[in-house]
Amino acid sequence: MIVYKYFKKGRTVSSEDISKIPNSLQEHWMPFTSNKDFKENPRLITGAKGVYLTNHKGKTMIDASSGLFCNPFGHGRKEITEAVAKQLEQLDYCQPFQQGFGGSFDLATKIARHTPGNLNRIFYTICGSTAVETAIKISVAYHRAKGDSQRFRFIGRERGYHGMNIGAISVGGMVNNIKTFASILMPGVAHIRHTHLPEHKFISGQPTTGVELADDLERIAVNFGGENIAACIVEPIAGSTGTLVPPKGYLKRLREICNKHGILLIFDEVITGWGRTGSAFASQEFGVTPDIITMAKATTNGVVPMGVVACKEEIYDAVMDAAPKGAVELFHGYTYSGIPVAVAAALAVQDIIEKENIFNRAKEMAPYFQKGLFTLQDIDVVENIRGYGMMGGIDMKMNVKPGKAGFECFKACYEVGVNFKATGDCLIIAPQFICEKKHIDEIINKLRTGILNYSKNLKN
Repeated sequence: MIVYKYFKKGRTVSSEDISKIPNSLQEHWMPFTSNKDFKENPRLITGAKGVYLTNHKGKTMIDASSGLFCNPFGHGRKEITEAVAKQLEQLDYCQPFQQGFGGSFDLATKIARHTPGNLNRIFYTICGSTAVETAIKISVAYHRAKGDSQRFRFIGRERGYHGMNIGAISVGGMVNNIKTFASILMPGVAHIRHTHLPEHKFISGQPTTGVELADDLERIAVNFGGENIAACIVEPIAGSTGTLVPPKGYLKRLREICNKHGILLIFDEVITGWGRTGSAFASQEFGVTPDIITMAKATTNGVVPMGVVACKEEIYDAVMDAAPKGAVELFHGYTYSGIPVAVAAALAVQDIIEKENIFNRAKEMAPYFQKGLFTLQDIDVVENIRGYGMMGGIDMKMNVKPGKAGFECFKACYEVGVNFKATGDCLIIAPQFICEKKHIDEIINKLRTGILNYSKNLKN
């Protein structure tokens, strides 16, 4: 067996996997990654098809988190590949400023068919972070157009995740994402409490307690003046922090308080959008219509970066009416807003959604997934499990310091062939909508094996 050495650490690997490893891993500064740990023992993905991934050692793994929630319609969809290739041959790029191409208008019409209420005005961005940034700017522009230029405050939520731009982390509430950059955050931002209460242990679906947590918004409005608040932004289900499902009536209460004070309500549906709850959007699932929705991820099945903001017609109309004809109404946008290749992928996704009745498929599979997920609650190192639709969170008991248990458990599960996203000590499970029951069984069985292996290592 030929043995090679690589990296500064001099770690050795066998010839059977070295062909898949780049000559150097040092130059790439990886995002949200323990770079030192990874580069000592890399986990490289070399292929993907359907619900499965292949790593550089040739091992097949089931994708239990749809990538980062962004590949729910399966990997390697030929329809998307062909649509992207065809678009690149015909038109590879078109300036999005003062000109356009037909595809972006077609896509906007198709997206608007799914959005709730009259959220029928569509603005394209690059990703979820830029969609949130755009929603923040649109909120300010709307209030200024209405003569309410004093509305500069934004309300986020503890443990909320809205992306990594400055505006997004300002309204977000995940401490590790904020503390290094505290000196450059947006001013005038306050946060309501998160909805995860001690009694919300091992609950599938919406908890029945905690609706009163929404009253934090009323308290802030009274303290700072509701007339000074531009918008409140929340994820209907807080995803990246570990699937925090809203208590029954909670989102409705937020809507009522926003209406009372003239505050815009923004739902960040970057994760929950396009079927994750069994409805097109979680706003429809929970029967609450916001003023603005942000989306990304599944919009293109993760194939090409794209973000989308959908807003009510009256928001768009107010901004349009405030500007003279011939003037730019909103000084905002991106070089890659609604570029042809992203639009082509998104249009192919819209066809898949329609032809395969994707939302109903997710809704029908969700009870089976939730039932399987909660069978893991008998494992001693499992602290809690939450879930809704095709989303789940498994909290691991803390091991020495926060985050260690989640990371070590993720690696143990990776070794047995199940891949997912871990945040802190929570394992985030979000299967693809194309899963069959046998795939759900495989995910749950491999999770059990991986978690038990992690538990055994603790005792050794």
